[in-house]
Formats: sequence, C-alpha cells, structure tokens
Amino acid sequence: MREIAVFSGSAHPELAAEVCAHLGVPLSPTRVSRFANDCLEVQLQANCRERDVFLIQPLVRPVQEHLVELLLMCDAARGASASRITVVMPHYSYARSDKKDAPRISLGGRLVADLMVAAGASRVLAMTLHAPQVHGFFTVPVDHLHALRELAAHFRQYDLSRTTVVSPDLGNAKEAAAFARLIGAQVAAGAKQRFADDRVSISSVIGEVAGRDVIILDDEIAKGSTVIELLDRLRELGPRSIRVACTHGLFAAGALKRIGEQPDVLEIVCTNTVPIQAEERTEKLKVLSIAPALAEAVRRIHNGESVSALFDAPGTE
Repeated sequence: MREIAVFSGSAHPELAAEVCAHLGVPLSPTRVSRFANDCLEVQLQANCRERDVFLIQPLVRPVQEHLVELLLMCDAARGASASRITVVMPHYSYARSDKKDAPRISLGGRLVADLMVAAGASRVLAMTLHAPQVHGFFTVPVDHLHALRELAAHFRQYDLSRTTVVSPDLGNAKEAAAFARLIGAQVAAGAKQRFADDRVSISSVIGEVAGRDVIILDDEIAKGSTVIELLDRLRELGPRSIRVACTHGLFAAGALKRIGEQPDVLEIVCTNTVPIQAEERTEKLKVLSIAPALAEAVRRIHNGESVSALFDAPGTE
C-alpha cells in the first residue's frame, strides 16, 4: 500500500499535529517563506513521490493568505509526483459565497473550489459546509463530515428531557433536526432575514420554547449578530435555560465576549476546526476536538474504506 504523508499549512498546525497523533504518523515539515516582493513560496520538506498526501489547512483569517498557501502546497505536492493529493479543509470560509443573490456578484465558493482542483487537489475532506450545494462546486470527490456526534456526546451529560434545539434560520433547520434526533430533543427554528453581513432580523421562533432548555445550534458563529438577535426573541418566549453550540467558532469582532456576557447563556460550545486564541476565551467556552473524527476519515480514505458509513453524513462517498 502507498505510504501516507501529512503536511500542515500555517493556519492551524495544532489541529494537524493532533490528527497525526491519532493516526500514528509524523507530521511532515512545511517551509513557508516570502520573497521581497511579498509573494509566498512553499516547500514540502518530506518525500511525496507516489505517496498518499494529505494537506491540512482550514481557511481562516487571514483567509486569502492561507488560501494561496494551500494552493501552493497542492502545486508543490503535484510537482513532487504525489500519487494522490487530499485537501483536508476543516473550515471552508468561501462556502458562504454560494449563491447569486445580487446582480454582477461573484460566486467565491465555486471559484475557490476550481482553484484547488487546478492546483492539483484530487480529493477534498471538509467539515460542515455552510450549505449542501457547496459540495457540488467541486469537480473532485468530496467527503463532507459533520460534528453533530461530538456535540451530542457533550450535551448528553445534561438532562435533555425538556430540551429544544433551535436553529437561527430555516436554512440550518435540517442540521438542527438531525442533531435533535441524536439527543432525543424537539426542534425549533427562527424566521430570519439578513440585511447585511452584521445586520439580521428574526421576527419569530417556530416551535416550542417556553419553559424548555434551549440549545441554539448553528454551523458557524462569526460576528454573533444572529445569535444576539435570536436571544432577544427567545427571551420573549421564556425558556428555562439557554446554551449555544456551533461547529466553527470564528468569533470575529469580539463576538465571543458579547455572547459570553449574556447572563442567561450558560455555555458556548464549539469545535477546534478553527484556532481560538487563548486571550479570547471565556469561562463559558467549551472547545471539543474533531481531530479523532478527521483522523479516522483520513485513515479510511487512505485504506479505501467507506467514510459515509462512519459519519452517517448524507452525500458522502
């Protein structure tokens, strides 16, 4: 069988090291340098010839820097005669640019997918894409994982007999319903309208919330405007307790502090798909590791085993 080689970009080397620890393989070194004209150069400092190469790089801030770094890693692996190149992308930030909802607007989700394939990616391993249709932007196989099992395992420590999982909008309601089934809870959803990146309105919450323990579930939290708006609507309905959960804890522009300061929010739960700086954390924050899930998916891809059978994620292969 072909040997495996795992490399990490500079976006989240801690997660890459944890994945390699679970796989029992070394994390191969990568050198990223910059020319005087500000152009990046990447060197993969381990043999790639005829190897099954995995490149771990979430697209996090600075997104454009990490994207170009990932493209150069793909190109370097292809030029080094890698047998197969799998991009392990725990967070695909351009997935939010997934629809033509205004004249002359770019579709970044599709464009960046094309760039990765053009750079040499022959497979993509992603987690909790912003919308299911983003899967179709790639012309190579995509294994689309989710973190619902990890989140469910965490919340099972509580009494869930009177719990309602609340999706901030109808677009995320399917994922919220799947999570609710995992923990045996009810599901509700907000009626959301977005006016700008940081300005949303939620007119009502559809579902039973009064007197119940609420878990707000979203795919990602960036500026936190949706969560803050949803909290206002929920308070009008009188829930017994409120917890917040997401897969990608981006927490931009002080969002984690703002949500943590809400007195009725008991806990904020996310995964480590993206790095969270120590100085930004609050005592209410709980970060779950998805490294074991990524490592098992990498192992199954390498061995030619089913990934969908393990993660039960619709649409994977």
